[in-house]
Parts: sequence; structure tokens; C-alpha cells
Amino acid sequence: MRLLLALIIIVPAIEIGLLVLSGNIIGVWPTVLIIISTGVLGAWLAKKQGLEALRKFQHQMSYGQMPSDIIIDGLCILVGGVVLLTPGFVTDLIGLLLLLPATRNVIKPWIGRLVQRAIRRGNFTIIR
Repeated sequence: MRLLLALIIIVPAIEIGLLVLSGNIIGVWPTVLIIISTGVLGAWLAKKQGLEALRKFQHQMSYGQMPSDIIIDGLCILVGGVVLLTPGFVTDLIGLLLLLPATRNVIKPWIGRLVQRAIRRGNFTIIR
């Protein structure tokens, strides 16, 4: 909970600082265009990756396989798309890391360990 509170305070402060710095260095309009273009790129990439994950999910389900890896992919794509729509350079970087398959594959084991740890601690349960 403390980490979440710190992120809610620290990340926007860093974003505001970077946006002001960017506005001073490259100008206001180029900064605004970068923000808009990353939002559009993020929406397109999230849609493309989300549809691909849905196809993989349906394919694995049709063969009777448990699509746990695809579920984590879908979660990463959802969070990455939402974060990319948020104005700022740090959130854009996080969103791109979650949306691009190469970097997402590096991040997924870490997310899997977090989920397993939360299940062991009883933070969320699995209903069967």
C-alpha cells in the first residue's frame, strides 16, 4: 500500500517535470504532438496485440490447453494500453515495455512470481 501511494505521488511529479523540461527544450507544440502520437500509437498497438492474444487464447482453449501465459499477456496489454494513453514520458515507456512482445516476455516471469506470491499470502484466491 505504501509503494502504491509513493507511486501515485512520485510518478506524476516526475512526469510533470519531464513535460516542463521537454517543453523548454523542444517547445510546447512538439511536446504536445509527442504526447498525442504516443497515445494514438499506444491505442493501435494495444488493439493489435490484444487481438493477437485473443486469437492465441481461443486457439489454446480449442485444444484444451490452459492459457495462463496468454492471460498474463492480456493483462500486460491492457495495462500497457491504458498507461500509454496517460500523458507523460515515463508512463509511455512503461506502456511500450508492456505492449512490445520482446520486452513483455522478459517482464512476464516477474509478474507471474508476483501473482504466485499474492496467492500464497492469500491476497487473492482462485475459485474452482
